Amino acid sequence: MRVELAEVALEVEDSGGPGPAVLLVHGFPDTRACWRRQVPALNAAGYRTITPDLRGFGGSDRPARTSAYAPRRSAADMVELLDRLGVDRVHLVGHDWGSGVVQGVAMAVPDRVASLSLLSVGHRGALGDGGWEQRSRSWYMLLFQYEGIAEEWLLRDGAAHLREFLAEHPDAGEAVERLAEPGALTAALAVYRAGLPPKALFGPDVPLPSLPGPVLGMWSTGDRFLTEEAMTGTEKYVDGSWRYERVEGAGHWLQLEAPERVNAALLAFLAEHS
Repeated sequence: MRVELAEVALEVEDSGGPGPAVLLVHGFPDTRACWRRQVPALNAAGYRTITPDLRGFGGSDRPARTSAYAPRRSAADMVELLDRLGVDRVHLVGHDWGSGVVQGVAMAVPDRVASLSLLSVGHRGALGDGGWEQRSRSWYMLLFQYEGIAEEWLLRDGAAHLREFLAEHPDAGEAVERLAEPGALTAALAVYRAGLPPKALFGPDVPLPSLPGPVLGMWSTGDRFLTEEAMTGTEKYVDGSWRYERVEGAGHWLQLEAPERVNAALLAFLAEHS
């Protein structure tokens, strides 16, 4: 369904019964479809699931200005979406960029958050604490800053470089085809340009707010973009309980590659805090 918000309209899937609500937020370069292996399991366990396409992705609106993709704007979209759907209290689940978005929601309205589950990407402070190893893995974030240059390079020769970048993605073909549509890649890259400019990556350290617990962090051993320390280091930025789950043998898109293990961890954590 399409939900009209103050700034944008989002494509949203709302399914399941009247049980506790779970908001699942995707990252780059995905859409709500990346949760297709979690939604049935959560619904079967009695949870209501809400899976939106973030602004700039999938069927949701693509604002023209880069500033429209600041993380706080997507977090505000999620809070407004919950209001429109009549959800007062929610379990938050985010993967990749979506992890940053749900962290923003948790910081903005902590009284409405039952739990926070972070897949692949932990607290930004832990990312910064990751040292040279994490910075070397994050090289592409600098490439993404160059508007026009990044798009041309990624889509050159039939999107050869984009295909290589997404080689381990279970839905790589679909993602490349979608991002090759006019304007789609620029909108998707705008989240990095607005949210992680070079100053944020390499500038002086600034105080960062903590996350309200309970928090579950999940990282997979085959993730070539993020170190384990960038997730486990999140613990020191959590006020409240922290749990860590290490998923062996899966890559960055662990919810698609290892759904049984991800679902089991999520269901156990949600049950404990519902």
